[in-house]
Amino acid sequence: MNHLKLEAVLNELLSPHLIKDYCPNGLQVEGKSEVKKVITGVTASQALIDRAIEAQTDAILVHHGYFWKGEPSEIRGMKFRRIKALIEHGINLYAYHLPLDVHPQLGNNAKLAELLEIEVLGGLEAGNPQSVSVYGQFEQSLTGEELASRLAIALHREPLHIPGGPTEIKTVGWCTGGGQDFIELAAQQGLDAFISGEISERTVHSARELGIHYYSAGHHATERYGVKALGEWLVQEYDLEVSFIDIDNPV
Repeated sequence: MNHLKLEAVLNELLSPHLIKDYCPNGLQVEGKSEVKKVITGVTASQALIDRAIEAQTDAILVHHGYFWKGEPSEIRGMKFRRIKALIEHGINLYAYHLPLDVHPQLGNNAKLAELLEIEVLGGLEAGNPQSVSVYGQFEQSLTGEELASRLAIALHREPLHIPGGPTEIKTVGWCTGGGQDFIELAAQQGLDAFISGEISERTVHSARELGIHYYSAGHHATERYGVKALGEWLVQEYDLEVSFIDIDNPV
């Protein structure tokens, strides 16, 4: 497939034009014109690039790419080494941030719901069809410890649980990655628990004072499954050779 055609396919699926983001979505670094072999991963780290070079891939597709708002614009140091390696080996870099969080079937939030067996009921941000935080419910109520155990089994990582809510958890909100500050919105809507990837010092006090359970389940751990599902979709729809590489990250 032509590399620009691949970008068009991904843009049509993920609709990045509908979402205000912190980085450019789509083709971030241009490489060879023909794409047959794709590596997917969470972040376009040097380790992922090295694995892609070793596999002689044509493109890398990630959730966390480059050129974030507020970062230095100079291409030097770590940024230079990464981009230099991509250009020297003709590897295209495609990145989709918030569009990959919110996609209703392939997104990080949707895939986390599947893993945890949560029925998705809607977005936490009222009136926003592209809400990056969502809410739902379990078929049967869980204790705080049972939800922690379910997270650990699903994500292969022990979550940090701040027990601030009721004895039984039926309703839950979540936002993969760094969405801890949506806890207040979740509490305002009367949810029993909120799950995200990260935790800040203030989040502990918020959970206790707002009367809601909080689970910090890992930024990387909660965002592995959207880009993996996106790669599997490309295999099914376009018969590309796609491999997911999970670069270990304990955060």
